[in-house]
This record gives sequence, C-alpha cells and structure tokens, in this order.
Amino acid sequence: MKVMKFGGTSVGKPERMHQVAQLITKSNEPTIVVLSALSGTTNALVGIGESMAAGNREEAKQKIDTLEAHYKQFIPDLVKTTAAQTKAQQIVGEHFEFLNIILKISFSEALSKDILAQGELLSTKLFSVYLEEQGIAHSLLPALEFMSIDIHEEPQISSIRPKLNALLEQHKDKKLFITQGYICRNARGEVDNLKRGGSDYTASLVAAAAQASVCEIWTDIDGMHNNDPRVVKKTVAIEQLSFEEAAELAYFGAKILHPTCIWPAQQEKVPVKLLNTMQPEAAGTVITQEAGSVGVKAVAAKDGIISINIKSSRMLLAYGFLRKIFEVFEKYRTPIDMITTSEVAVSVTIDSGQHLKAIVKELEPFGAIEVETDLTIISVVGNEIAQTQDILSKLFDALTPVPVRMVSYGGSKHNVSILVPSSYKTQTLQLLNTGLFGLE
Repeated sequence: MKVMKFGGTSVGKPERMHQVAQLITKSNEPTIVVLSALSGTTNALVGIGESMAAGNREEAKQKIDTLEAHYKQFIPDLVKTTAAQTKAQQIVGEHFEFLNIILKISFSEALSKDILAQGELLSTKLFSVYLEEQGIAHSLLPALEFMSIDIHEEPQISSIRPKLNALLEQHKDKKLFITQGYICRNARGEVDNLKRGGSDYTASLVAAAAQASVCEIWTDIDGMHNNDPRVVKKTVAIEQLSFEEAAELAYFGAKILHPTCIWPAQQEKVPVKLLNTMQPEAAGTVITQEAGSVGVKAVAAKDGIISINIKSSRMLLAYGFLRKIFEVFEKYRTPIDMITTSEVAVSVTIDSGQHLKAIVKELEPFGAIEVETDLTIISVVGNEIAQTQDILSKLFDALTPVPVRMVSYGGSKHNVSILVPSSYKTQTLQLLNTGLFGLE
C-alpha cells in the first residue's frame, strides 16, 4: 500500500486532474490518493464564512455564486460524456445548495467548519466521476468516517487505524482509493479540520495508519530546495533528508511541506517523497530515517516573528525564574521558537501576536520588557552541522552586513537559527546561498 497526496495546484485545472489520474495508475501497488481542494477554493470558502460572520449575507451570496460558476466551468473540460457531465453537475449542485441553505442559518464556529469541508468533498467527488468515465476501478473512502481528532485537537494514529482498516476491508476488490485531505471529525463528532496544510497531515497519518511503503507528496516544485526559490534565483533540489532535518526545515518556513507532516511518518518509519506533478520524472526529495550525508543542506525563513526581552537584575542565580516565565506562555498556549539567556536577561521569540498584550502584562512583574516585531528566523539545517568544521565562521562571515538580533546554536545537532529584521530577509538568504552553497 502506498499513499499519494496531491495539493490544490495539482488538481486546480481539469488537465491537471487528468494528469493525476495517469500518475496514480502507473503502478499495480494498492494506492490511497489524498486530494486537496481545487486551488483557490479554501480561500473562497474562508471568505464566504467571513462575510457570514460579519452578517453580510448578500456579500456571502455573491461569493457563493462566483465559486459555483467556477465549478460549472470546470466540468465540461473535466469529463466529456453526457452521463458524466450530468453526474458532476448534480454533485456541484448539491454542495452549492448546501452553501445557499446555510445562508439562512445563524453563523457559528461549527458551521464555518462545515463550509470549509466543501472544497475537499467537491474535488474528490469530481475526480471520482472522471475516473469512472475513464473506466478506472476505485472506491471513495470518506475521510469523515476514519479521520478524527481528540479533545486537544490532536489526531491519534491508534484510533484512525482500525477505522481505516475496516473501510479498506469493505472494498477488498479494489486497489485504488480516493479520500479527502484536511477534513476530519472532532471529539464531539462534528465536522472539523486539521488546519492549514492539513492535507499533508492527512496523507502522513493515513500512511502511518496503513503502514504504507511510501507517502508521496505531489506539489508544483521538484522536491525540497536548499533555499527559497521564490526569493533566491539559483537553488538546487535536495536528494535526501532525515526526518529530523525535514522537520526543522518545515517548521522554520520551507513551504513545500507542512511541519505536522513529519511526525506520523517518522513514528512508523514510512519514507516520504516530495515530487513534482508538473515534472513527474524529476527525482524530488526522499525523507527517511537516514540523513544520507553530513553538513549543511538548506536554509529556510520563518516570518512574522516577535521578540520579547525580559531584563531583571533579580534573575541572577534565581532558581524557578525561567519556569515562571514559561508558565506565562503556556497559559496563553503560545509556543516559543528561540530562547537565549544571560545573567540578567532572557529573550524569547514567538510567531503569534494573538495574546501579546496579555503576555507582556503578566511578564512585567519579572523585569523590564522590550518587544520587537517584524522579525524573521533564518534556519540553517543539515545533518550534525553543530559538529561541522567552520560552519559558524562561514555563517557569520557571510552575514557581516546583517544586524543579527539573536542566535540559537547547540540545542539541535541539525540546526543553527538566527533572528534578523524582516527587511533583511532577502539579503540574508542570498548571502547564505553564496557563503554556504557557493551559489550566486
């Protein structure tokens, strides 16, 4: 059994869906295909929900009609027979009838989750109609029947596995299965989701639950690159990464892979491959237990960082000081990315300002508080780079023109992170591309 996940751009046009059908039928190995919503759909559904939440139902109606028109135009290029087109039109009609009905219902958080689920339900059902037209035997596996999260909004492989296996058992005559990414049920049995990037998470969870031979993540980039190709002109794809390296890169800004995707696959030792739908022959990147080589492999950037500095002369030799500080962040469920300490100060970074005012207020009794915003974490990642000769000298020689705010080194064998003003992000990535990889 293998798992293949295709993102929004990979299914965003009828011809792309046709190409996906070719890719998933190339091998005889039983395959579970995880699909995202068509590109742009989730953003459109978020917009519909926001208009409803604001009480602007007329605006919400206009957005629903615009999205429905897009899907109606999609169908004639997806399927050709009258029977297939009629079936596809019925599917679109049913889902948009639902969206129009909820315009008359009081808006709630639970309702917003129902709205967001429509994208993946539509993409998988329409893709199924195309496969049916092509005579490709398959079964639809409703994600809402096996994918779930607990009261802490965390999925558990141990609860997903028996439900998934029971569904597969019902379709023993099939080798190809289509399911939805992103959507799930919560502990109350309501429709919910795995948040942004959730389709990657679904694929990894399904691969772990099915103990798959591989989890393939198909996007529009040929694997993980050594630097951000949207910012730096010359980048190269990385052949192999360890789970630890990939997790560091995903967490610190590599957009091709969602941070949550690594853990489930790592738990069951399922290799993850990052492949390009537009260039299926490209080798891509394989992520396994083994790193493959030692040394620097990539840099990644994470924007929207806030630095909080707590300066207190009372901190010197005061046990329990850090614990009390961390308890403030724990109270507001705000993760810390980086931390540095001295005898009189501690600096931390966070990536969300949602509870910033409340956090600062609770930290004030500990000392003088300084907050700096518009910062970026640049992470240099590679296997055992903390032991790699000259890594720090190369790193800081390259960054001579950049005002570095903070450095994190030694906490991980695979990561050196620096904090810089966001206005220096592009320059920093370019300097590191030359200084560490010799790429202009």
